[in-house]
Amino acid sequence: MFNGYHHIGLIVDDGEKSLKFYTKGLGGKLTFSFPMGDSGKTIYLVDLGGNAVVEIIPRGNDGPAANARWAHIAVATEDARKAYALALEAGALSRSEPNDIRLGAMPACNAFVTGPDGEVIEFFQT
Repeated sequence: MFNGYHHIGLIVDDGEKSLKFYTKGLGGKLTFSFPMGDSGKTIYLVDLGGNAVVEIIPRGNDGPAANARWAHIAVATEDARKAYALALEAGALSRSEPNDIRLGAMPACNAFVTGPDGEVIEFFQT
């Protein structure tokens, strides 16, 4: 019935700023965009590769000051250190530098950043 996830929605204050971060900064590909009703705003789908799609949803004109956000999104990568560096160059803030870890028997490297609208992104390398 289910085949992985299609996308993760992220409510942002500035859709254009977030689009630039996820495309130019992190190298994602804009795959689809559509108008957000009659608000004059646009919703974007950005593919980060490997079925990691982020839907950038601008806060509505009369939207509440705070909406639920993800705790974090973990993006699989072949090079967590490089992804972390690219994110910082694109304006992200560091939460946790790349770190070699062991999750049970699984060795991994991960790093965390905060994106342009306060979202937490983990770069995860196995």
